[in-house]
Amino acid sequence: MGAAVAGGHSVHDGQGNAVNEARLRWQCRRGMRELDVILTRYLVDRYARSSDLQKSAFERLLEMSDPELVGYLLKGEPADDPEVEEILEQLRR
Repeated sequence: MGAAVAGGHSVHDGQGNAVNEARLRWQCRRGMRELDVILTRYLVDRYARSSDLQKSAFERLLEMSDPELVGYLLKGEPADDPEVEEILEQLRR
């Protein structure tokens, strides 16, 4: 059984195996509540159904600084990486 994420949901990879949920959840925690909510919502609602490329892009996004994420997510700035931009488009909806 996978570890629970906010709201009691579990995060699994495409094989149904629990992934390093604690690491991903921790990386979703940011200095701004707005970023926490946006990133955690994707982790809980979409990550498990994402392709390996999308999961990799989301993990690259989590490595970015808060000011970068604010620019991309709250100000609508485009990312140079097309795979990251695809995730950003989903997050902005």
